[in-house]
Amino acid sequence: MNFNLNPLYGKPLIILAGLMVCASSMASEANTEVNAQEVKKSLKNPNAMLVEMAFKFKNTPGSANGYAEAATSYCHAARDGDADAQYALGWMYANGKGVSIDQSIAAQLYAMAAEQNHARAIESLATVANTVPPSKLPACLLPDPPKMVVANSKNTDQKTISDQTAALFYSQSRILKLVDKLAPRYLIDTNLAMAFIAVESGFNVQATSPKNAQGLMQLIPETAERFGVKNAYKAEDNIKGGLAYLQWLLAYFKGDVELVAAAYNSGERAVDKYKGVPPYAETQMYVKKIIGLYNKSSHPYRDDLVKASPMLDLVKKRSI
Repeated sequence: MNFNLNPLYGKPLIILAGLMVCASSMASEANTEVNAQEVKKSLKNPNAMLVEMAFKFKNTPGSANGYAEAATSYCHAARDGDADAQYALGWMYANGKGVSIDQSIAAQLYAMAAEQNHARAIESLATVANTVPPSKLPACLLPDPPKMVVANSKNTDQKTISDQTAALFYSQSRILKLVDKLAPRYLIDTNLAMAFIAVESGFNVQATSPKNAQGLMQLIPETAERFGVKNAYKAEDNIKGGLAYLQWLLAYFKGDVELVAAAYNSGERAVDKYKGVPPYAETQMYVKKIIGLYNKSSHPYRDDLVKASPMLDLVKKRSI
């Protein structure tokens, strides 16, 4: 996983409290006293000194709770891009101080710090660089989930799907299980995805249209390539591609299910051109089928994925 790490400006003292706990628990054995206020006032680079404090006692038994608290503080600072914190947390994972030993996480943290030319991290990275397989990074290092916008809906009290539609979806248990697994990754309602599969292919994995749309979600080769689908006839790959396209369309049309359905059938350019559902008989029938299965007129969407269709503002102005 790639991270865009921004340098930490003016925030290094956020890890001070955790480190003070760690240092003070070990200071009695090292006969060293640490005055937190003096550290705050006198250091040009508090993080660097705090790291020195932590490593000064690394061969001392210390307090497990102190190390754990320090690791938590380091983790947040490491996410914000502080190389010292990345290095210190890497050392903790490499040595099992306050966290479970994990050489893979240590290697990833050393690598982050090494990218910022942290000398000790570069040296340490050489000892764990070939660690495999990679482990998942701690949650505190992962980016925040994308912001979702809930579009206005006129039918908020209505059930998302009817009992009849639910029975149809449950009759396709193998495909439903796949969609249930994949849809949350794209922040899409399983029922919406199933509605598109039902209309597009009738749940036929091998379906091919006269226009060469392929598989469960009927991806044309251009769309499959656009969203990285190598085999459109492989159910999981096809669903991933279709979900990625739906997620993009939901963001582009700000969660308007009717416009998303029209665009999925005829392309977003056609919807922009006609400023709504195009006057194509096939597309209009397609939209009716989708909204016949999925009772919500809007769906939450990511507002950071793509700039919304300019057509939406024009339509909004005309309606005022």
